[in-house]
Amino acid sequence: MKNVVVYKYNGVPGNERTYLNCLFFLCQIKCKVFVDNNIKLTRLYAIAGSPVKIRWYSMEFEQMKIDSKVLAAIKDMKFTKATEIQEKTLPHVISGKDVIAQSMTGSGKTLVFAVPIIEKTESGKGVQALILAPTRELANQISDEFRKLSKYRKVSICEVFGGVSIEPQIHHLRTAEVVIGTPGRIMDHMQRGTINFRNLKTLVLDEADRMLDMGFIDDIRDIISQLPAKRQTMLFSATMPDEILYIARRYMNDPVKVKAQSQVAKHLLKQFYYDVKSEYKVSLIAYLIEKEKPSLAIIFCSTRTTTDIVSRHLAEMGMDAKAIHGGLTQNRRTDVLKGFHRGRPHILVATDVAARGLDIKNVSHVFNFDIPKTVDEYTHRIGRTARIGKEGKAISLLSNHDHEAFRKIFSRFDIEKLHPEGFTLKAIPLREPRQQRGGYGRGYSRGHRPSRGRRY
Repeated sequence: MKNVVVYKYNGVPGNERTYLNCLFFLCQIKCKVFVDNNIKLTRLYAIAGSPVKIRWYSMEFEQMKIDSKVLAAIKDMKFTKATEIQEKTLPHVISGKDVIAQSMTGSGKTLVFAVPIIEKTESGKGVQALILAPTRELANQISDEFRKLSKYRKVSICEVFGGVSIEPQIHHLRTAEVVIGTPGRIMDHMQRGTINFRNLKTLVLDEADRMLDMGFIDDIRDIISQLPAKRQTMLFSATMPDEILYIARRYMNDPVKVKAQSQVAKHLLKQFYYDVKSEYKVSLIAYLIEKEKPSLAIIFCSTRTTTDIVSRHLAEMGMDAKAIHGGLTQNRRTDVLKGFHRGRPHILVATDVAARGLDIKNVSHVFNFDIPKTVDEYTHRIGRTARIGKEGKAISLLSNHDHEAFRKIFSRFDIEKLHPEGFTLKAIPLREPRQQRGGYGRGYSRGHRPSRGRRY
């Protein structure tokens, strides 16, 4: 017989269902449950015949050893209780240890590495922290969080990435104390001699697995090899492929390994797929948007061309959809993302690269217009919804060429097959027309029904 200890948030929205599920589970395995009320936590002790340990985190930031000025900024951001990754990791990073932390996007990782960096940064001592991120958008997002957290303890922050003029970056780097950038542009500055890491204290690799997927492994190695050996290194990743473990062994000093929830809670996320021919996908996605009425939705496509075609067709159908991908200018991408955060547009059609690492709250639906090639990529995509105790849906459109990749995904997740009952799809080719065609109304014309295809 073993003790089962369950910690529950007191009064935190979104946890009531999880708490009830836990109680139901304890009853099912015939546990003897009794409650002991504590000032901070409600503890449930039970004696069970199987080893179980469940914990929800509710430590307040005031209980941690955080600088008073940084703590004031955290309060201004309306944060009072730490997330799981924050409670597990902050004590280690504040004490100066190297850390490998595994958790999904949107779990509060930025605050984990921003707090110790802001606290330790000394004015006028040059670049003291380098944060590497896979994309421009994520670099901008991290910078925004740093500026909020350093509200009462000013730090000179410089964003360094491609797609914009390098001259303003060169000028800003002369006085920068924290540099946040993408590996490629950081390498450019190192080769030009316009960035100096002599006084560097901290290195952060954020969304490390995404950077490896994008082919940055050699750049990362080159960058790290030229940094001071005496430094604190923090690595954050949703998955832990072999290359990540190699970096840890080669470049980190006895790192503490921390793991938080890396997948969306199953009871909050519903997953479905439709079997459909490629030429009917646009019509089906439009039908699903009309049917589901998402508050915020992301439609993932595999290429820039497909992203543009899908967003254009949806816009012509009267839907509030915009595309984002690496082929757009930085200003355009920034404008689209800012609008999406505000709910206009409420449909974002994106490539994986453009959306990697971005923390976009309140996404109710994720649509896989094209099936991702790997299980990890699928996990990253569906992790955009069903966050912070909210429900979400992930809907995939499966064509003939997707079956091999989807078979691996299907074996790992509970995905239900659906059919567009009572609806006739219209064939819309996934290629750019030679001439501009007329718009498509909301009353879809008659066409062929999709193939029922294989069932997994």
